[in-house]
Amino acid sequence: MADIPLQVISDNSSSERRITPSWTISQLKSKLEFVTGIPPSSQRLSLKTAAKDTIPIEAANEDDVHLSNFPLQAYAELHVADTRPAGARPNYTDTSNVEKYVMPEEEYEKKTDSVLAWKKQEKLGRFNPEAPSLEQAKIEASLQEVQSRGIAVGKRCRVGGDDARRGIIQYVGDVKEIPGVLGAWVGVQLDEPVGKNDGSIGGTRYWGQESTMKHGVFVRPERVEAGDWPALDDLEDMEEI
Repeated sequence: MADIPLQVISDNSSSERRITPSWTISQLKSKLEFVTGIPPSSQRLSLKTAAKDTIPIEAANEDDVHLSNFPLQAYAELHVADTRPAGARPNYTDTSNVEKYVMPEEEYEKKTDSVLAWKKQEKLGRFNPEAPSLEQAKIEASLQEVQSRGIAVGKRCRVGGDDARRGIIQYVGDVKEIPGVLGAWVGVQLDEPVGKNDGSIGGTRYWGQESTMKHGVFVRPERVEAGDWPALDDLEDMEEI
């Protein structure tokens, strides 16, 4: 009989393999050890067919029973379960103890096929001669946005056009804990605990005291509407009962 392609699936691997029906169950298990890492004595095999039937591949004497006795179908799933206790199984996905190679910085600087070399060639980022002036322009544009919107500490505001997110502006300026974005950030203490922090980021406190309630949010100036936005009264529209 011709070989049959099956999808061999275990906890740590999944691959297509060609299976010879004339093999015995024992022969199959010995070959699967190199694919799955599971010793033959700890393997429990089952075949999942296109009809979604799950058929155990087992026998009292696995040295004499051939795979042709089972309904092998092309591209059916051959599941290989590991019967060993969890603590006795090797963890092939844990790389915490694997020594990682870190290329010395001076060696990386010399490479001509690296991202760094490409940035130098294309004059991108810090290698752009105009980078300082571009960065300063972004910072100035952010400050102009703050001024044009009347954003200032102590003012009431609404965030992102959402009436549910009203509050008081508590901070305007740089936030070093938010990388990659130049210009001012606006820190708002929301009336309701629907924010992302309590007024601190990465251990730096910008206003208030430590709290389990998340009233704080940091947003860009263009998302802030300063003005007469009083706190909402949930009971304001209730009729007298």
